[in-house]
Amino acid sequence: MPSTPHQLSNLPIRERLGLRPIINVSGTMTTLGASIIVPEAIQAMAEIAPQFVEMDDLQRKASAVIAKLTGGEAGFVTASAASGIAMSVAATMTGTGLLAIERLPDDTERLKNEVIVQLGHVVNYGGVIDQSIRQCGAKAILAGTVSVAQAYHVADAINEKTAAGLYVVAHHTVQYGMLSLPEFVEICHAKGVPVIVDAASEYDLRRFLEEGADLVVYSGHKFLGGPTSGIVAGRKDLVRAGYLQNRGIGRGMKVGKESVAGVMAALEAWAVRDHDGIRAREQSALDLWLTSLSTLKGLAVRIVPDPTNNPLDRIEIKVLPESGYSANGLAIALAAGTPPIIVRNHEVERGHFFLDPCNLHPGEEHIVAEQIAKLLNQKERPEGAMARPVKSTASALRWPD
Repeated sequence: MPSTPHQLSNLPIRERLGLRPIINVSGTMTTLGASIIVPEAIQAMAEIAPQFVEMDDLQRKASAVIAKLTGGEAGFVTASAASGIAMSVAATMTGTGLLAIERLPDDTERLKNEVIVQLGHVVNYGGVIDQSIRQCGAKAILAGTVSVAQAYHVADAINEKTAAGLYVVAHHTVQYGMLSLPEFVEICHAKGVPVIVDAASEYDLRRFLEEGADLVVYSGHKFLGGPTSGIVAGRKDLVRAGYLQNRGIGRGMKVGKESVAGVMAALEAWAVRDHDGIRAREQSALDLWLTSLSTLKGLAVRIVPDPTNNPLDRIEIKVLPESGYSANGLAIALAAGTPPIIVRNHEVERGHFFLDPCNLHPGEEHIVAEQIAKLLNQKERPEGAMARPVKSTASALRWPD
């Protein structure tokens, strides 16, 4: 007998929508919904949802909160970190020229429209970083090689058409051979070029402005635990020019009152959050995994620090041939289990994956350990246990099935 609407309304939302109840040990990934929104943000969003506000005034209030938490002169909230990058780049091109803002992205003849990026920073985070540059009509000028960027690579790329330098902080970037942010800033500032930092997934809200960046772009919905959004912070003149892009290319990136209020509440909650308590809970999960998984045949397990120095460790699980699995095969088997467990699998080609504890609900760390042990201890291996990683767009092209 089919369920009635009343019966369906009593079910948890994932069940009502027919969505899998996954356990996220991948991290703050957009494809999984990013993070657990903090209660303070949920409450603020619910309170403002039925109200009318003047959005410019709401963003002024958000600017004050952003400035307080980041140390910037001002800030604004936009739809995503990718939006923030595009609007920040556009700000360095147009300033507050309203006609120039309206004419982007195709009319840039009289504007500075080149953005310097180290080649090792041209990453794909679900979208390609230089597309955020091209969205507003700018050109990405790539400096250095994929493994080495020297000061002269950046300095010699700067000319009278240079609008900005973009510095990317992410686990996706090449983690060696690139210029540090202070070095990059020094070169750009010596020639009057502002620096934008993409710090979407970073925990430290103050470091990058302290190291000389002019604008920093954060995600509002990753470590911060706010709604889907991006935060731009920094120099007041550039923040103003960035916010004005809402009259141009930023119009399609606009953010609602609920997201602005939610980000403000998440920032204020961040200031008083028990960060040490969070680290302790994450460490407890790591210790459990290290102890329980190290005894399993075919796994080599260790704790590794975050590659961009966020205050977060993860478990690296190296999957050895005697396990009967490849790293990719074990990751696939975990994702196909009950409940599905999604690991951090962006390095499975290297024979390992990671378990990230930052988005666990209470007790889920035990389920993860039990599921891995179950798969390793069962006599028969599932089909695809030794599957090699295959780069495929097939599932994306099938959407929405």
